[in-house]
Amino acid sequence: MKSIRLINFDYCKETDGDLVVVEGHSDNVPFSIARIFNVRADKGSTRGRHAHRECTQLLICTNGTVEVTCDDGKQTSTYILDEANHGLLIEPGIWAEQKYIKENTVLTVLCDFLYDEGDYIRNYKDFLEYKCN
Repeated sequence: MKSIRLINFDYCKETDGDLVVVEGHSDNVPFSIARIFNVRADKGSTRGRHAHRECTQLLICTNGTVEVTCDDGKQTSTYILDEANHGLLIEPGIWAEQKYIKENTVLTVLCDFLYDEGDYIRNYKDFLEYKCN
C-alpha cells in the first residue's frame, strides 16, 4: 500500500531522558499541521474504524503500544507503534483501526485538515463502495 509508510523522527537519548523531534513540512511530516489530538484508551480497546476522504494523518504512539490495521479495500497491513520516534503516515482513502495493546497507551495524531465530519467514512461497506468509484 503506497499511501502508508513508517517514518523515523530525530531521536536524542540523553542521560536525564530523551527527546523526539517532529517538524511540519519536513521529511518526517510532509504536510502543514492543521490539527493535533491525543487518544487514550483502555487496554484491548479498538478505536478508529474509519477512513478519510481528504485528510492525511500521522499516528505517533507517545506511550505504550498500538496495533494499527490499514485497509485499502483490497489488502490489509498491520503495524505496531511502540516507540515515540516512529510514526505511521496514512493518506486519504485508507480504512484504519487502532487496537490498544498496553495500559496507559497514548496515540498522538497529526492531521493536515481541521475536523470535518463530512470527511469521515464510518461504515466499512460505504468505504468499499467509495473505493470502487
